[in-house]
Amino acid sequence: MRIRAAAPAELPLLQDIERAAGEPFRTLGMAAIADDDPLPLDVLEAYRCEGRAWVAVDTADRPVAYLLADTVDGSAHIEQVSVHPDAARRGVGRELIEHLAAAAREQGLTALTLTTFTEVPWNAPYYTRLGFRPLAESDPALTEGLRAISRAEAAHGLSVWPRVCMRREVC
Repeated sequence: MRIRAAAPAELPLLQDIERAAGEPFRTLGMAAIADDDPLPLDVLEAYRCEGRAWVAVDTADRPVAYLLADTVDGSAHIEQVSVHPDAARRGVGRELIEHLAAAAREQGLTALTLTTFTEVPWNAPYYTRLGFRPLAESDPALTEGLRAISRAEAAHGLSVWPRVCMRREVC
C-alpha cells in the first residue's frame, strides 16, 4: 500500500470511502454515524491544499483510505481516518497513521492525538494497540484544543455514545 497526498479529482472518492466506512456502525446500533454526511468537498479541498490530506492507494493508484490532520496545541491531530471496508483489516489505517507520525516528527510536533468512540472495536481498542493512550479529564495532556474538539463533537451529537481523547508520543 502506498501513501501519498490526495489529488483534487479524488476528493469525491474520499466522500465515498467515508460513506462506506460508516456502514459497519449500523451493526452496533449507531445508524446515525452511518447516516452522517461526509465532509463537504470544500472542506476536503482545504485540507488537501494545506497538505493535510493523505490517501492510501491500491495497485491501480486508486484511494482505498484517507487521513485528514490538523495541528492542535502542538500535536498532529487526526481529524478523520477512514478505510473502505474492502481494504479493512490489512494494516492500511496503521500505515496512514505511521505516515502522519513521521510527518509530525519532521515538523517538530511531539504527539498524535485523536478523539474516538470507546466501545467500537475498530476505534479506541484499535488505537490502543497502535500505542495511543486515553486521556483522563485530569490529564495535563488533555489540552484546551482537545477539549474544544470534544465540545464540538458533542454539539454534533456524537456524545450519545462514549468517547475519549487519546494521545501517542512521536518523539
